[in-house]
Amino acid sequence: MLIIYALLIVMIIIWSFSFVLVDIALQFIPPMSIALTRFLIVSLVFIIADLYFLINRKRQVDKYRKNKKKENLRYTRKEWIYLIIASFCGILLFFGAQYSAIELIGPSLPAFFVCLLSPVVITFLALIFFKERLTKVKILGFAIATVGGFLLVTGGDLRTLTPTTPNFLGYLYALMTPITWAFYSIITKRIIRNKPNFKTLKYIAYFGTIELFIIVILNKELLIFIHNFFNIYVFLSGIYLGIGCYIIGYFIWQKSQKELKSSKGASFLYLEPFLTLLFSMLLNRTETILLWNMVGGVIVLVAVLVINYEKNIL
Repeated sequence: MLIIYALLIVMIIIWSFSFVLVDIALQFIPPMSIALTRFLIVSLVFIIADLYFLINRKRQVDKYRKNKKKENLRYTRKEWIYLIIASFCGILLFFGAQYSAIELIGPSLPAFFVCLLSPVVITFLALIFFKERLTKVKILGFAIATVGGFLLVTGGDLRTLTPTTPNFLGYLYALMTPITWAFYSIITKRIIRNKPNFKTLKYIAYFGTIELFIIVILNKELLIFIHNFFNIYVFLSGIYLGIGCYIIGYFIWQKSQKELKSSKGASFLYLEPFLTLLFSMLLNRTETILLWNMVGGVIVLVAVLVINYEKNIL
């Protein structure tokens, strides 16, 4: 159990820095093209891995035979549909909205929205699909996190979220991210119960890459994408976002969803916006950081401890 918590912390650090990195890459390439760069690299890594295992087929066959009783490696028709829906929600819609939000309102606020609202949406969906129950301690934790989240996002002024603000479209994109992420999490949890994590991630990446490629063509960004693919900032960002955030980060996330309750694993996302703010400050990104933002971050950290409190561990 402690190993899972340690992996979740590593995942959060990797994901936190990604918002700032995307903000830098957006100076050279549009949001959808960044997403395509990321998942094209991911797909290439998975293809290389598949070729390696194909060459070593005998060893893999022996391994599959040993694990045959533990896992059914063939996806059902229903599971293939889930994979396509997961790629649509968790790649095309999620990253399209997230990167567009970062382009419009900077790296930190999108991190606040997705990380602070996703656990609430995931918990709500888990109550419906998995019949998970919330204890009084967890309810208290989410209540505290709501207060902290409000202060983090608004700085204590609700008018920052009204339609009359010039950045309202950015807020709208940011609000799409926790909803699409929550659906992705719930859908993949249904798949990974009896399927290998990497295999599931691989097919979701393949489908997502195809979907993003179609959108890039429809947006008439293909030439921009090709011209900037080997730009040092874009390419290195794609490697970090693809291998670090997706292959490593998503593997940890799905492993946590498989071994922990949805609400408990999701609560770690509250740490992410606080770290994103820290990285943004260290790299001198354009941010407006108020005292109440920092107070909200401390409150959120307290909420994470409350939500994950278990007497049998302490």
